[in-house]
Amino acid sequence: MNIDIPKVISGTSLLGNLYRELPHDAKKAIVAAYIEACEGTPMFDCAGKYGAGLALESLGKCLKELAVEKNKVLISNKLAWVRKPLTTPEPMFERGIWHNLTHDAEQNISYKGILRCFEEGNELLGDYRAQIVSVHDPDEYLAAAKDENDYKKRYNDIIEAYQALVELKNKGMVTGVGIGAKDWKAIQLISKDIQLDWVMIANSYTIYSHPKELIDFIAWLHQQGITIINSAVFHGGFLMGSDYFNYVQLNKDLPEHKKYYDWRDRFFTLCKAYNVEPAAAAIYFALHVPGIKSIALNSSNPDRVRQNIAMANIEIPRDFWNRMKEDGLIDEDYPYL
Repeated sequence: MNIDIPKVISGTSLLGNLYRELPHDAKKAIVAAYIEACEGTPMFDCAGKYGAGLALESLGKCLKELAVEKNKVLISNKLAWVRKPLTTPEPMFERGIWHNLTHDAEQNISYKGILRCFEEGNELLGDYRAQIVSVHDPDEYLAAAKDENDYKKRYNDIIEAYQALVELKNKGMVTGVGIGAKDWKAIQLISKDIQLDWVMIANSYTIYSHPKELIDFIAWLHQQGITIINSAVFHGGFLMGSDYFNYVQLNKDLPEHKKYYDWRDRFFTLCKAYNVEPAAAAIYFALHVPGIKSIALNSSNPDRVRQNIAMANIEIPRDFWNRMKEDGLIDEDYPYL
């Protein structure tokens, strides 16, 4: 991908009222803090799924009010969802996590559907345009297949959607075509059929979880010259102290959730002993991998936005990582630390 992206990319799901509604002024403060602190051209990662388009709408409005020049910002739009009227008390596309929305959303992955997503996304951005595009969560789309025939149809839908995105790139309407998914194996599958410029691995390559198969796949992507972005490296905020793990609310009193809290307690204790911020450790781990160009981070606190960017440049003592291995918090044979 012939584009220089910053080390830290700003996620935008919180602009879509993820978990709670944020007032517009708070959203603008978050956007302003990121632009101010970003090293290089600021880049925002957005999606029609975030708040049924609210995140795109809010981002465009914030950028305009902050008088950000169109050629001084990069926007990635993960495509797959379009707005539809809200006819129920809450949106039905992802129940329980989006708050006070005025629209619902429906999935539309196909050749024509993805072009509609692209057009609607740019309309919601107002004066701005997405330069970097992808099909959003194709893993979830495939996982919803009812049977083998339905799976084949859905996979064909995805391939046709990518054909539309490649045509946009060939026309010069976008700069890069990629993929964003929580299940990295879906990325691996699609990368065999589509020439991708970039991939975004979400909830997968983190200080908490880094399976060898994924390490090997990252190495393969690097060899192919595909830009890699690491996302959701805090597992939806859980590694920073929240009760949400990958957008699912946990309960420390439930036996099946105990392992998550046990790992986090030991991690926090070790961080305290070495005077290392848990966020800094998670960011360092997520970035110090050959091939990973950037990480996408999200915060509802402008000060935390600035801190996250600063943490991307912090060095952490090797002794800390040795202890992480000795205590079984990261794999003993992890190759990069």
